[in-house]
Amino acid sequence: MAITNYASQNAGALAQESTWEGSVEELRGLVSERALTGETMLLNLGPHHPSTHGVLRLLLELDGEEIVTCLPDIGYLHTGIEKTIEAKTYEKGVTCTDRMDYLSPMSNNMVFCLAIEKMGELDVPERAQIIRVIGLELTRINSHLVWLGTHAMDLGAMSVFLYCMREREMILEMFEMLSGQRMMTSYIRPGGVWRDITPDFLPALEQFINLFPSRLDDYESLLTDNPLWRDRTEGIGVVEPEDALALGLSGPSLRGSGVNWDIRKAMPYSGYETYDFNVPIGLHGDVYDRFYIRILEMRESLKILRQAMARLTPTGEFRSNNRKFAPPPRAELGRSMEAVIHHFKLWTEGFPLPDEEVYVAIESPRGEIGCYLHGTGGNKPRRVHFKTPSFMHISALGSMSEGYMIADLVGIVGSIDIVLGDSDR
Repeated sequence: MAITNYASQNAGALAQESTWEGSVEELRGLVSERALTGETMLLNLGPHHPSTHGVLRLLLELDGEEIVTCLPDIGYLHTGIEKTIEAKTYEKGVTCTDRMDYLSPMSNNMVFCLAIEKMGELDVPERAQIIRVIGLELTRINSHLVWLGTHAMDLGAMSVFLYCMREREMILEMFEMLSGQRMMTSYIRPGGVWRDITPDFLPALEQFINLFPSRLDDYESLLTDNPLWRDRTEGIGVVEPEDALALGLSGPSLRGSGVNWDIRKAMPYSGYETYDFNVPIGLHGDVYDRFYIRILEMRESLKILRQAMARLTPTGEFRSNNRKFAPPPRAELGRSMEAVIHHFKLWTEGFPLPDEEVYVAIESPRGEIGCYLHGTGGNKPRRVHFKTPSFMHISALGSMSEGYMIADLVGIVGSIDIVLGDSDR
């Protein structure tokens, strides 16, 4: 559907002059009766407006500048990633997961690999678990930095975006050390990680951990007690705890409403139960709380990173010895090139997994991301489906924004931290 003009003076004119493809009766079920008489105005925000954080279209019904109805329209970035994975072997499907939530690709890798490991009863060495935690927490900070910079820019704080990109560059350089790629790393693999950390990685990580707390202080000095920032965020987009649960919010958007739920604590994975960290909780459920919780989360991620660094030993296994999912070192194959070619052909063709169903969920930077995996007894899945936080949060936009001003909508959309690739799969 597409409505590209303001509401006309009557229903017939509205149906005739707009590009609405349905009937007037269908439109009447989506907006109030006042929109059909011209008393309120229908307006598009997006799908190419920068503050929609991707190709998201919001059909707004406005009474002056007050939002009466907000209807999200998604699907402009549809990629068919889930169906593509179903045509690939389990190992090759990992590369597709990077492209969903393209700001936290390691989280996507992780949940998909956990589902494979659960179905195949695949072990993961301790060193690999620690390296995974380091990658996941760097991903959390990386994602929050993009969110903070763009959210602040939406509300007029341009300089914060430049500072956040400066620190994010350090993280992307570390990702390149690990995987050879800055964004689409495909680093987390079934049974562990692609390769061990490189010699220059830990010094770079230590430098970042030592530097980043002062940079967080700088962000806070610019925003946390800034009267203009607080005026644009406090008391805006309020979601009560029971409403947040009913709407399916998760992650910082849920915790901002005072609900203490973090999968790293509630259903630990990769050894998170052995790390000491706190889960920040909000009090008012507004845009400001959702902002400040993410600031505190970045500080908690630094605590986890310090603990993980202390646990890393100089050597150890970085991937399972199960040869269904991990190729053997060259030394195990000897000097025969024929043996190398034979094994790698066998490995790339994939190994069978049971005809079973599994579901695994983890805590991504945006909230709960879950992977449903249904095997076939062969080397490819029958069905792959992801439950993503952005999809759930977009569906909540309507109730979160009704009654607020159109200028407030920019802050509300930014506060739930959506990525449209995470929604349009």
